[in-house]
Amino acid sequence: MQRIGVDAVSVDRIALAVKRSGPGFLKKVYTAAEVAYCAGNSERLAGRWAAKEAVIKCFDGTGICFPRRRIEVLPGPSGAPRVRLLGDHRGARVEVSITHHSALAVATAHLEMPEAAASLLPAPESVLLPERPRDAHKGTFGTVVVLAGSLGFTGAAYLASTAAARTGAGLVRLLVADSIYPILAAKCTEVMATPVPEVAPGAVGHAAYDTVLRHLSTADAGVVGPGLGRDHSTWRLIVDLLVHVSCPLVLDADALNALSESPRLKGRLGKGRVLTPHPGEMARLTGRSTELIASDRIGAARKAAKEWGAIVVLKGARTVVAHPDGRCSEDPHEVPALATGGTGDVLAGMIAGLMAQGSEPYSAAVTGVYIHASAGRRLAQRFGESGLLASDLLFEIPQVMNVLRQGGL
Repeated sequence: MQRIGVDAVSVDRIALAVKRSGPGFLKKVYTAAEVAYCAGNSERLAGRWAAKEAVIKCFDGTGICFPRRRIEVLPGPSGAPRVRLLGDHRGARVEVSITHHSALAVATAHLEMPEAAASLLPAPESVLLPERPRDAHKGTFGTVVVLAGSLGFTGAAYLASTAAARTGAGLVRLLVADSIYPILAAKCTEVMATPVPEVAPGAVGHAAYDTVLRHLSTADAGVVGPGLGRDHSTWRLIVDLLVHVSCPLVLDADALNALSESPRLKGRLGKGRVLTPHPGEMARLTGRSTELIASDRIGAARKAAKEWGAIVVLKGARTVVAHPDGRCSEDPHEVPALATGGTGDVLAGMIAGLMAQGSEPYSAAVTGVYIHASAGRRLAQRFGESGLLASDLLFEIPQVMNVLRQGGL
């Protein structure tokens, strides 16, 4: 990527700013080294102001923002101005030229940046995107059925189901309790919201077993758990589904809580099960403390995968994905911006969306984690490390996948 930025400023304007504000103006705009070099010379100060503004214009629309104080312009060995970016410039290189004419300082900046693919962190070995044949139709890319949501937790259902669609699943059906169906029907336009019997206001229970089982029997992948709630009948439904559903399933949130109360299911979950616990849920699943899990995340994930006979995604910084056969992958990302409610629901939907398109469950888990974290990282680079919403990820997912495909994945 290449960009050009141009700026001009009156030398008298800078001189007036220095006269009025003195050290306060200089400290706000210039580095200590620049102040020492300029030594109060208005032409030099104006030249650096124009150069900084030109550099800022170059970065417009790239997601990178450097305030003037973090752009340093000093003479290089040949005497020509040289730019130093004080912060994470993500491989950007900037050259500037400064001229003076008719009491104006005029600067031109030239920016070169690596393309988007180069800005992604190295992908783990098992990251693999499903093929997208030119002659495909929606049936080619599979159906995901999501069982999620309850009174007060409709957002989890929306996020998980929409994430499956954003990851490329051909069709997504969302099963929700009768009384919250109107909310999801209005919220979801591309996802097929479908009401099922409830046992309490907004709570899906065992009364819906036959209906849910019928829908999952036609699915290529499923998600069970986000926001389902802790009604006893809900947990009974979850446990029975895990034993009898044949399609690959992602088990998240309340499905994991139900599992932690059913240790008899260890090793009996069936093929293609992906568990996505955060450290607290992992502690409940394994009977170990969160501190012990944190001290050896890879070892904890491997042990849980073997005990449960399922792929385990231990979420957090550098998320670990472990397979019962001993395979293990650690994601390279540490993204504090993702530490907010709902991002785990998005990840569950993404993994199911990849499985529906034909990805093997372990590869789908590793790939989903990587795309999810990459999307979070890209958003954090634009917005900062706080304030990211889980729904922001939904728009970034296909963009990250597009970058990966352009890079040859």
